[in-house]
Amino acid sequence: MLSEQIVRIVSDIFAVPAAELRADSSPDNVANWDSLRHLNLVLALEQEFAIQFTPEEIEQLLSVELIEMLVAEKMNAGVAK
Repeated sequence: MLSEQIVRIVSDIFAVPAAELRADSSPDNVANWDSLRHLNLVLALEQEFAIQFTPEEIEQLLSVELIEMLVAEKMNAGVAK
């Protein structure tokens, strides 16, 4: 399932147990969520789902919920092509 994959990636990148992550997990409430790890997250998501984010989209990836929405949107757009 998409959300499980995303939670696993977020958990791995930010060294937070998956059980502690929620839809509203963000840089505001995840201590290890800094700019370097954010870029690592972007790279991991792009590799895992074979998608590419624009710089504007990278700035929007600020919670687990927003990440799930954008990844799903990009994957659906890829299928539509």
